[in-house]
Amino acid sequence: MAKAVTAANSAALRRPAQAGREFSAPAAKIAVLPPAERISLRAPETSVAALSKALGLKLPRAPKTSASAKGRTALWLGPDEWLVIDEAGGDPLADAGMVKDLHSAVGISHRNVAIAVTGQGAEATLNAGCPQDLSLAVFPVGACSRTVLGKIEIVLLRTAADAFRVECWRSFSDYAFTFLAEAARDAAA
Repeated sequence: MAKAVTAANSAALRRPAQAGREFSAPAAKIAVLPPAERISLRAPETSVAALSKALGLKLPRAPKTSASAKGRTALWLGPDEWLVIDEAGGDPLADAGMVKDLHSAVGISHRNVAIAVTGQGAEATLNAGCPQDLSLAVFPVGACSRTVLGKIEIVLLRTAADAFRVECWRSFSDYAFTFLAEAARDAAA
């Protein structure tokens, strides 16, 4: 017998991709992070100050840099492009929408999945598929870049000396997680 649809249960509940998935190896741990609010932000130099004020953090202006405040992080991806991630329950899209200066802010929370790579073997794990020099001297805490992991594009953020955040598209999240888990296993060998 089919269950009647009521207003209370008519909204589809979407389970986040890879929710709760973890893998541990002696040298590194891979874990899917909880959902977060994200926007892809594009703006000319003349709008950066107003957007920084509205978002509650100073948008970084130098390559490979990020800025964080109150659970929100902005990653520099290009001269006029940032990825803004809010893990504190805020709404960066609404905040950016309050700014009248020229800009484009697009909600991409549904598109991305974040994976944490932590431990003494985090660099080696990522370097199994990422050609960038991820040594602490070249890619310090707070450094970020759009790069590749195996066959997919990712955005990479170093969150601590032995920790990284990998942002990838939802449709590639299984590939990214599996790749990183295999690499972590190999890093331990």
